[in-house]
Amino acid sequence: MSKLIILGLLKNKPMHGYEIQTIIQESRMDQWANVLSGSIYYALNKMEDEGIIETVKEERTGARIRKIYGITEKGEAEYFVLLKDYLRSQPHSLKSDFMLSLAMVGQLPKEETLSILQENLHILEATKTEWHLGQANKSVSGGYHPIMELAFENTLQHIDADIQMVKKVIDMIK
Repeated sequence: MSKLIILGLLKNKPMHGYEIQTIIQESRMDQWANVLSGSIYYALNKMEDEGIIETVKEERTGARIRKIYGITEKGEAEYFVLLKDYLRSQPHSLKSDFMLSLAMVGQLPKEETLSILQENLHILEATKTEWHLGQANKSVSGGYHPIMELAFENTLQHIDADIQMVKKVIDMIK
């Protein structure tokens, strides 16, 4: 996924690694796209070796040299292949470690199970708050395509469904 994100950002304009990392963090993309900010530089080096991005400029910032990367023709072709492949994928995975654990939840002590589920519920509620903040920030800045509003709404509906499910499991265990 990091390859698609980096190529997509570089398709808009050449950037240095820190700028890419900042965009990913500020947009909270790292939370839903499974991209670790520390992996950005590794991915950039690997993608440059593959010839899908290239150094278009180097800037000196103090004692450091900062590379500005741009997408190559080969990179644009790969970007569109990845984009089409990802569009063919299901919006949300049906695989869930949580659902699997429900089949075995009776093997834990009741109090411990309830404590873990309460913790999970708090995390889900915090996640929902963060998504609402991200949605509001993007709406105010006009920083995304209108279709992304649907993606935000869909994700929030999934978070709401997960919150309701965890609450029902808690009630059933009580």
